[in-house]
Amino acid sequence: MNKPITIVGAGGSIANCLVPLIIEKNEPLRLLSRSGYSTMGADCRKVDVSNQKELSLAIKDSKVVILLVGIEYTTAQWHTNWPKIMDNCITACIENNVPFIFFDNVYMYGQVDGIMTESTPFNPCSKKGEIRATIASHLLQQIKKNNIRASIARAADFYGPQAEEKSFLHQLVLKNLRAGKKAQWMVNAKVPHSLSYTHDMAKGLYLLAHDENTLNQTWHMPTAKPALTGEEMIALAANLMGQNNKYMYLSKWMIKSFGWFNKVVGESVEMLYQYEYPYLFNSEKFEKYFNYKPTSYQDGLKATVDFYAQK
Repeated sequence: MNKPITIVGAGGSIANCLVPLIIEKNEPLRLLSRSGYSTMGADCRKVDVSNQKELSLAIKDSKVVILLVGIEYTTAQWHTNWPKIMDNCITACIENNVPFIFFDNVYMYGQVDGIMTESTPFNPCSKKGEIRATIASHLLQQIKKNNIRASIARAADFYGPQAEEKSFLHQLVLKNLRAGKKAQWMVNAKVPHSLSYTHDMAKGLYLLAHDENTLNQTWHMPTAKPALTGEEMIALAANLMGQNNKYMYLSKWMIKSFGWFNKVVGESVEMLYQYEYPYLFNSEKFEKYFNYKPTSYQDGLKATVDFYAQK
């Protein structure tokens, strides 16, 4: 009997792109979520990831476990829940001798003067970055001690189908253009900002899950280059949508002021350095190993615009 790929945290942007990919291949799939999210073609289970025993039982006999959990975007929630979730996943995978893939972001790198690669040192300059550095370091230590077979799959800010709520590009650019309004960009639209495409990330995770030789490493998920500036991205999106490419930029003080009234915006203020300076993400390691060509921004944006037009 084939063992299932188990996704911890179903229903999110990346999971919603990865799940159909696995089902189309007629491979066994197990989805774990606190909400009990379900979809045809998968073994769906309601599981509390903060309960280690419950999680360990749920991932039993898995081919690989992929962590895609989303947590409320507050430092308090992250500080309380992320270390516990990481520790529980590590313990459960060790107990069941199951490989583990952690889908991560770039917060732990902090402000990087240059290009982000898998060897970029952790130098967080935000509270959330410190938390991500802590949990990633914990996993890397367990790998180094040979306690677990695991990998980190790291992505830049993302955009694409299924990312409506989690993509600043969708919320500030596509959504406004679709409504006939000016697009918006945070802090500085004249610097390049890498964006990872949702379907590329899903395909990247799928490939990692099927190649044991990729374990015990960090991989940057396939991301197009060169990165476009905010102005270039807005112009491309406006052209695809037949809209005017005029935009307004949201200054630091505007975002901070709005953050007094909106909790999510307030929590994002510490991350504004990512939009003030060049944000350059490199995925050549993955591209060379898998002979994979990331989706271009032109093709990715067109697919995204078409996806939401149909939706």
